[in-house]
Amino acid sequence: MQPHPPAPRPGSCDPARVRHLHLVAAARAGALRPANVQQIADIVRVTVDNEVDTGTFAAIVSDVAGDVLR
Repeated sequence: MQPHPPAPRPGSCDPARVRHLHLVAAARAGALRPANVQQIADIVRVTVDNEVDTGTFAAIVSDVAGDVLR
């Protein structure tokens, strides 16, 4: 049995992981076609699941909202 990797510290998420989470959140939002920023924030929150800090979360929400709510 392999040991579990250590839990990431808040704000220490790998940039490649952040890009991946961003792309997943954008794809989910694009498929669901949310009507407002709150719905997008909910999609992003479920996607990132505490893996990013508050600033990164807000940046992802803002970016996805800019694309989806046009």
